[in-house]
Parts: sequence; structure tokens; C-alpha cells
Amino acid sequence: MYFVYIIECKDKSLYTGITNDLERRFSEHKKGNGGHYTSAKQVEKIVYSEEHPDRSSALKREAEIKKLTRAKKEALIKGDKKCLTAPV
Repeated sequence: MYFVYIIECKDKSLYTGITNDLERRFSEHKKGNGGHYTSAKQVEKIVYSEEHPDRSSALKREAEIKKLTRAKKEALIKGDKKCLTAPV
């Protein structure tokens, strides 16, 4: 089982990643060990996550989410599926 997640940072930026252990990975981000971006931006909270059966499908979904505009990422976080299909 893998997770695709979106973290909101203190500056309100959004970071998307994957993991097989969401709690551990969030803890790593909080401690500054999660990567350059999140250690520089200071993570606040996980605002979105979804489960995937394997690493391959999680990586594909992560790539899809990273291509979304901020408005569409916010719609995904809110669960607004209508907004996700509308052009932004």
C-alpha cells in the first residue's frame, strides 16, 4: 500500500509526494529530513492523501497531481470534483 499526499507548508505552498508510511514520512518532513523543499518551507499539515495498491500507480498519480494548477489542487483537497474537470 502506498499513499500520495499533499502537505501545506507555513508559507501556504503545497508539496506533493508518495510514501508507504504516511505518519513516518510526515514526521520526517516535520523534522526537516523530508527533502530540501519541505525543510526550507517548514511543513504544517497533511491536507490530502489517497491510497494506491502499489508504488507504480502512486508515482503516476503523484505526477498527475504535480501537473495540476494550484486552483485544481485546492479543489482536489476540498473534494470538489466538478471544479477538477472545469478549465482553470
